Amino acid sequence: MAERRKFAKKYCKYSAMKLDFIDYKDADLLKISMSERGKIMPRRLTGTSKRYQEQVENAIKRARHMALVPYIVNTNDLTESAYSKR
Repeated sequence: MAERRKFAKKYCKYSAMKLDFIDYKDADLLKISMSERGKIMPRRLTGTSKRYQEQVENAIKRARHMALVPYIVNTNDLTESAYSKR
């Protein structure tokens, strides 16, 4: 017999929220599809549907242009805060 999956099936979080449009001004919503370095996560990793992935890409690019979301993140700050003993 074939082995069963040991991980959960991916689903579109935006479809589950029943959104009509993804707005570039909602940075918290956009961070679902961004890595900790500020890159746009691909569909195969997030499970986002094609319709919402296109909206997310456009919204993130607009938010970057309006300086609501950074283009790049300083990785030194990420490693220091993750491993600092404060």
